[in-house]
Amino acid sequence: MSHQKDYTCPITGMVFVFVKGGCYQMGDVFGDGEPEERPVHKVCLDDFYIGKYPVTQKEWIEVMGRNPSLSTGLHYPVEQVSWYDVQEFINKLNMQTRKKYRLPTEAEWEYACRSGGKDEKWGGTSDEDSVGDYAWHDGNSGMMPHPVGQKRPNGLGLNDMSGNVWEWVEDVYDENAYTKHSVKSPVCTEGGDNRVMRGGSWRTFPKFERSSYRSLNDPHFKDFHIGFRLVLEDNLLDFLLFNV
Repeated sequence: MSHQKDYTCPITGMVFVFVKGGCYQMGDVFGDGEPEERPVHKVCLDDFYIGKYPVTQKEWIEVMGRNPSLSTGLHYPVEQVSWYDVQEFINKLNMQTRKKYRLPTEAEWEYACRSGGKDEKWGGTSDEDSVGDYAWHDGNSGMMPHPVGQKRPNGLGLNDMSGNVWEWVEDVYDENAYTKHSVKSPVCTEGGDNRVMRGGSWRTFPKFERSSYRSLNDPHFKDFHIGFRLVLEDNLLDFLLFNV
């Protein structure tokens, strides 16, 4: 599908940004990351839509009817949600909308964070002095989360890709995943019990908010600095709905 319109979910109000697919070099392209961010390798992705922001407390309540978060504010990222909680949210949202929402894969998340696969160290910049313009971190957050969208967006118009809350992604965590990735739309489905988290949070140092940094946690784990954003799969039904 060639159109590039943003899409707003009628149930939740979540805004999704169209991401044109392509190929990029995934991993530690700057050479100062962790071993599990290597080897740098070619990945090619299809078009997809990704949430402009992390899912908010308001959006979670619209689907689940309750708010698990410790912070209070409808436009703050929802937190205190495990990977399995997120799957329950996705299943209910898909039933209500008859669409296919899901977590992004690691490869999709990093591609989107890097403004479409650019050599970009954080979501929106490679200049350490300007990280605070794009991301909440331990040095500027007051050690608390913040409403989504208050920092500058990256080159795709996505906010909070670095900082604010960690974001669950689809993949199983495997420290050697990058030696096993296929070129086309890779996703790791085996190798351990933990799931990958990306992006860092309001309580992390900027070095842990880098676009290529990989973290992990038990999929049952939940905390006040862990949230998520969603992908909407691109398909013909969406094309017809957007162009009526």
